[in-house]
Amino acid sequence: MDDRPAERNGCPDCPIEGRVRLSPENHRFGLDRFKTGEIDLGAGAGIVLEGAREPNLFALARGVAFRHKSLADGRRQILGYAFPGDFLGLRGALLGEMQHSIDAMSAVRLCVFDRAGLLRMFATDPGAAYAVVRRAAKDESILDENLLSIGRRTALESAAYLLALLHQRARPAGLAPEGRFAFPLTQQHVADTLGLSIVHINRTLKRLAELELIAWLDRGCVIRDEAGLLDLAGWTGLGEAFHQVG
Repeated sequence: MDDRPAERNGCPDCPIEGRVRLSPENHRFGLDRFKTGEIDLGAGAGIVLEGAREPNLFALARGVAFRHKSLADGRRQILGYAFPGDFLGLRGALLGEMQHSIDAMSAVRLCVFDRAGLLRMFATDPGAAYAVVRRAAKDESILDENLLSIGRRTALESAAYLLALLHQRARPAGLAPEGRFAFPLTQQHVADTLGLSIVHINRTLKRLAELELIAWLDRGCVIRDEAGLLDLAGWTGLGEAFHQVG
């Protein structure tokens, strides 16, 4: 990650507080007491690297990031996407080192937290600890669907699922105004997520456009018919429970 010092800024509306149920004692002080600053990074910047022992935890305050692993020859598998309010680097904090890399897809702002202090709060606040576990369970449910797409959905179904998923994650964060993704999703991102060639993805996205489900733009996408994407993918969507606090 960029080695610039974190800039300390007050943030009374820390995005993580909307994801974590705090006890009255911890809520009175807020997560800001564990925050050491904020960092702005440009699109394409590395946030954390696989194998790194990162002393901090991060929360995505603005923008979109993605998690990925790569083979020695450079082939990349995108594991998932992060939106404002998501923790970054929590797995590395718990397991000792990062098991995957995280890059900024768009310009991002990161809230930087003291890992030891924040984890102590989780250890002493059952509500906060439950919220983190529940959030991990939500992320695991997305991973299950991603694996289903890679293993059993057709290319058309898989692309429909992925675009519907990203739309449902982006919309509450204000990152899909009128269905248009406000972050630079490329065909390469889609290919690396679904494990398909760029040529296959290009044909697939053209077919979704012909079905009037999407409009594919240069480094972006407009969702024209989310219900149609869900129906094609055979997926019911994230549901209200995913977006609830905790």
